[in-house]
Amino acid sequence: MKKILVADDRAISRELVRSVLESCGYEVYEAADGLEALEQAHQVHPDVIILDLQMPRLDGFGVVSELRRDPAFEHVPVMALTASAMTGDRERALASGFTGYVAKPIRVAALRGEVERMVELTRPSRVSVTSS
Repeated sequence: MKKILVADDRAISRELVRSVLESCGYEVYEAADGLEALEQAHQVHPDVIILDLQMPRLDGFGVVSELRRDPAFEHVPVMALTASAMTGDRERALASGFTGYVAKPIRVAALRGEVERMVELTRPSRVSVTSS
């Protein structure tokens, strides 16, 4: 079972994401702020991390920056989940180290699709080797 860490300072947002992901068969862990997200990531070693961009103590940009400096998380897919969906925000998030981006209010189908895409990124590539 794939493990997903969801970090958002709003309990209702975490509850919605947890509900959607658990119904898809994922094991979900939660954090209420950026520092807690880093602690949870190091304890749980999730397959995918979902971060709200606006959180207390350390925002999503700070969390992804810290994660990308750690070789253990360098290739873990990290999705930005944010209400600040202005022109250029998606590009800024992706340039900052995020792997994906979903805007709030959350559309369940978009969340599922983006998480499935990220889970695919965690699967080892299947390369066939033929001998000559």
